[in-house]
Amino acid sequence: MPKKTKFRKMQRGRRKGISKGCRTVAFGQFGLEALTPAWVTAQQIEAMRVTMSRKLKKEGEFFLRLFPDKPVSKKPAETRMGKGKGSTEVWVAVVKRGRIFCEISGVSETKAREIFRLAASKLPLKVRVVKKQEEQPNVVA
Repeated sequence: MPKKTKFRKMQRGRRKGISKGCRTVAFGQFGLEALTPAWVTAQQIEAMRVTMSRKLKKEGEFFLRLFPDKPVSKKPAETRMGKGKGSTEVWVAVVKRGRIFCEISGVSETKAREIFRLAASKLPLKVRVVKKQEEQPNVVA
């Protein structure tokens, strides 16, 4: 959860459309791209981080480009309607289609795919592995 927020509670919002930012692999050689929109909780992010760090050992390096900054509130069970909005239950990161939220560098492609496969099993969305695109030089004719 963030250290400080402007408001304690937030509206749900919409998850349709493609991601506005984080659409390219920036820090590593391989990335994990979201194919479906989802809310990824702080616990799921932590489970993914632990799995990746265990599998990588001291070989490569991984980068998480995801932070749970949205509070999701929930009313207690068996509570009547009304009486205001519920208290914050969990913190989530909103992931839209096309977002690269995890990257790896310093390992082979087969190893990266295996690590991403294990990490993806901890997440509530469909993903695919993408490679970093080589920069095309701007040639003026």
